[in-house]
Amino acid sequence: MTSSDDKAKRKPRPYFWERDYSQQTPEGKDLAALRSGLGREAGDVPAMWRYYTQLRSDGRASRELRAEHAALVLFAMHQQSQSRLMHQPNVGLGSAMAKLRASGRYTTDAVDKRFGAAATATSFTEVVAHLRGLVSQLRTLSPAQPLDYSLLSRDLRDWQDPDRIHRVRRRWGSQYFTFRTEADAPAEASTTAKA
Repeated sequence: MTSSDDKAKRKPRPYFWERDYSQQTPEGKDLAALRSGLGREAGDVPAMWRYYTQLRSDGRASRELRAEHAALVLFAMHQQSQSRLMHQPNVGLGSAMAKLRASGRYTTDAVDKRFGAAATATSFTEVVAHLRGLVSQLRTLSPAQPLDYSLLSRDLRDWQDPDRIHRVRRRWGSQYFTFRTEADAPAEASTTAKA
């Protein structure tokens, strides 16, 4: 058996946010190390190296590494001072933003505009900057709205590919508007019943 066969059979290491946190949430020192990557390039912060799963031996910053770096920083911001885990599988960005919109904490126009700015960002740096603001808003809900960081990392990887970015935008938009339609349906039905 060759070493490439061994690699093929090994289970990939879970992302930091996917680890077993059933007993307690991530430690503050780990989250602080991850937040130190804010505004920095992927792979440039030694304190973050041990948390990456996408580091390459040639030191190249791949799309996967840049996406994981952004997701790690966003997760650390989101998780800070939270008593429950802010990574929740199957909660896409569009769904989380729809819940933020429905919460009433911010005006619907404000959430629409902020989410629209993220969805129409033209560069990776720009989308990550918008996501920072959106994650900060998710933290303000009581309880804070979690997000699927594994899915976000894949979305951010695909965001960097001109052939895939449109799929990410469509998924975010369909999650956002599908949830809104379902949430608005009971109110519309009761209004119709009164008429």
